[in-house]
Amino acid sequence: MYKRASGILFPIVVLALIGAGIWGYQENQDKNAILIKAENQYQRSFHDLSYHIDKLHTELGNSVAVNSTSQDFYKKGLVNVWQLSRQAQNEINQLPLTLLPFNETRQFLNNISQFSYRTAVRDLTSKPITQDEMNTLNTLFTRSKVIRDQLNGVQNQVLAKNLRWMDVETALAMQKNNQDNAIVDGFRTVNKKVGENAEMNWGPSMTSVLQERKLSMLSGKSQTPEEIKQKAAQFLGMQDPSKLKVEENGVGTDYNTFTVKAELPNHPDGVHLDLTKKGGEVVFYLASREVKARVIDHKGAIQAATEFLVQHGYNQLKAISYDEYQNTANIEFAKEQNKVIVYPAKLSVKVALNDGEVIGLQAADYVFENKDRKWNEPKLTVEKAKKELSPKFQLSNHSLALIKNELGQEVLCHQFVGKINGNNYKIFINADNGYEESIEVLRPQEAKV
Repeated sequence: MYKRASGILFPIVVLALIGAGIWGYQENQDKNAILIKAENQYQRSFHDLSYHIDKLHTELGNSVAVNSTSQDFYKKGLVNVWQLSRQAQNEINQLPLTLLPFNETRQFLNNISQFSYRTAVRDLTSKPITQDEMNTLNTLFTRSKVIRDQLNGVQNQVLAKNLRWMDVETALAMQKNNQDNAIVDGFRTVNKKVGENAEMNWGPSMTSVLQERKLSMLSGKSQTPEEIKQKAAQFLGMQDPSKLKVEENGVGTDYNTFTVKAELPNHPDGVHLDLTKKGGEVVFYLASREVKARVIDHKGAIQAATEFLVQHGYNQLKAISYDEYQNTANIEFAKEQNKVIVYPAKLSVKVALNDGEVIGLQAADYVFENKDRKWNEPKLTVEKAKKELSPKFQLSNHSLALIKNELGQEVLCHQFVGKINGNNYKIFINADNGYEESIEVLRPQEAKV
């Protein structure tokens, strides 16, 4: 009887094992294909970034080389500078640098974009380039060389050593002082050198834009180190604040913050938070660790991130962007007010896909922009705004959104999400005049959100 049973079961078990092996092999092949595609996207974005920064430096050099009376050439050159700085910002956003301190460089490129656009769109015949603006262009030319040279150095190492961007996330997750990663070290050096430069005179047209980003403009009273410890302990769910280590940064400046470090179970390299001295707002949190498995999907990750945000007092937020790599997900949220997505008030959350733990938060934009806004009802209906789209555009989603245009002005738009030419896009149509304010290409993972 047993021989007969074994004779029947044996081939069934063998077939099951073969099937499991084929399934496992296919799963591994699919995973490798996804990783290769992500690596290729990162490599392309990085090399495009290096190229556009090089072109930006060249274009700034051309602008300072001509006679101050060549207003037409200045207008053309400044438009090129604006386009290149915008492209560079977009490429930085496509790299896995969400939780790498790179704010100085991001802000520098944003300021170049704002300055060049605001100067180019005015009537240079009646309001020609001033001497102060010429000095600003010369300073930008000098400082852009630092970024260009450093990125060229990183690019040379990437090509010579076949460095992988997928290893960047691993290096950031390790959070060890002796961790050697040429890409991470290179980008940190760029950010440090940009931050070491003295403040620039951007001119009166930029004053209001720059003031918005000073921490001293925040509401609330200045916090003491002990008060910061209490806030950090509450954020981390710790009962004993005395175990926290606090360091003050930027003493006496408009960018005064505290860095808090703590030791937590399952985080061998500890965690750290950055809080503003004015008001004690959390602007950065990192508790990276190695994540060896992917268990939850994008819906589970968004749910975990949403619960974390609500628990910490971040309410009325909507997921607007999603990306995942190395078994972690980076999710961007924006404030939602009266069914309008307010893009300036956004934050980024990093989630471990094995258990849903939030291991990172970047909330600087939200801290600066979290305020109630008023806007007029849109003059264009959805149907009229749709007429500005290509007839081939396959619409999948519509909502109202508040974004900042190239002049830094907040404008209400119809946001259309859809597909054309095999790619997914977000298209923002001005709700008052039908002007196409912005277009964003979405990665396949983002399209899920």
